[in-house]
Amino acid sequence: MKSKIKYCIFFLLVCHLVSFGQSKAKSDFERIAPIEWAKKMADSDQKRIPNPVFLDGVKFPKWNYTNGLVTLANQKLYDYTKEQKNWDYALSYAEQLIDKNGKILGGYELEKYSLDLINSGKILFEIYKKTGDKRYKTAMDVLHKQLEGHPRNSDDGYWHKKSYPWQMWLDGVYMADPFSAEYGAVFNVPKAIDDAILQAELIQKHTFDSKTGLNFHGYDEKREQFWANKKTGQSAHVWGRAQGWYCMALVDILDFVPKDHPKRKELIQIVQKVFAAVLKAQDKDSRVWWQVMDQPERKGNYLESTCSTMFVYSFAKAYRNGYVGKAYLKSAKKGFNGILKQFIKENSYGNISITRCCAVAGLGGKNPQDRDGSFEYYLSEPIRDNDAKAVGPFIMAGIELQKILDKK
Repeated sequence: MKSKIKYCIFFLLVCHLVSFGQSKAKSDFERIAPIEWAKKMADSDQKRIPNPVFLDGVKFPKWNYTNGLVTLANQKLYDYTKEQKNWDYALSYAEQLIDKNGKILGGYELEKYSLDLINSGKILFEIYKKTGDKRYKTAMDVLHKQLEGHPRNSDDGYWHKKSYPWQMWLDGVYMADPFSAEYGAVFNVPKAIDDAILQAELIQKHTFDSKTGLNFHGYDEKREQFWANKKTGQSAHVWGRAQGWYCMALVDILDFVPKDHPKRKELIQIVQKVFAAVLKAQDKDSRVWWQVMDQPERKGNYLESTCSTMFVYSFAKAYRNGYVGKAYLKSAKKGFNGILKQFIKENSYGNISITRCCAVAGLGGKNPQDRDGSFEYYLSEPIRDNDAKAVGPFIMAGIELQKILDKK
């Protein structure tokens, strides 16, 4: 009997120590400054992919929105830390993809009229400012020219691509409109700022879900796409990353909207409305967000990292700039810790990875039977580690949270 009692005491002691060790590990995990996590992610990603032209698993140099996302994050990290390697990483992408005459390489064609192809242009503003190299201004002018001639709906909303006629996607607001607003601010083209605001207004009008306050992934003006509701033109569900793109777009556009612009207050009101719904959708236990946001905890749904990093970045930046209150800072902090616990894993040699990234999702296209916007469709796409669409926003989220901490 005594031996059994001793065994039970020993077992309980071991369980307590294991539990204490796990708790302590998590606590230590969370005590590291956000900027250190951002640096660690950037360092890890650069070790995995030394040449940024090969980001996102591409086999050849490509002018692609995902490359632009990660290199922009590195550029922002350089702005904060002044570590040259992060500046050089972004510069390397631009140097390889833009020739001496300012021609954009890597498959860029203006006539494709794809909003995705605008995004990488965001890194060129700082590069041109710092180097004075006119080829980067030439490339930005080409991207602006694309937007000036971009196909539009009857109310002037950009088509997501020429090959996706009459369709607006949340993704496209991030791809094109912060670039447009910055181009307008830097080169004194007020219409470019007005256009960026207009696109945000239109996507909010056409994709708003009155039931959840969130935004459906896409909208078809003609109601012809098989994924579109025949009455509203909206797609069927709220996809986490599309909502994340939209949230990032809103706070990034506002960076370049003058304080006295007649539409600035209206845009901030859109931020507050959209962010309130996203805040409500944050999972109460994990503090991160779901792949399909309007169907939380439905069987098969999963907590997803790309949208979670995007929301934390957006909330932190919106709070820092005074668009939203302390509830969003609280949410961003809990969300960042949730990301660390749910998605970040330590690898060998001190590197880290971010897990449970939805690789890709879209609407319609060449294989419509596979991209119908259904709940089942969003769950069918591959899940992978270290997707660029999680890496970039994670770095930017760490920077934004650190800037807030620095003010205290």
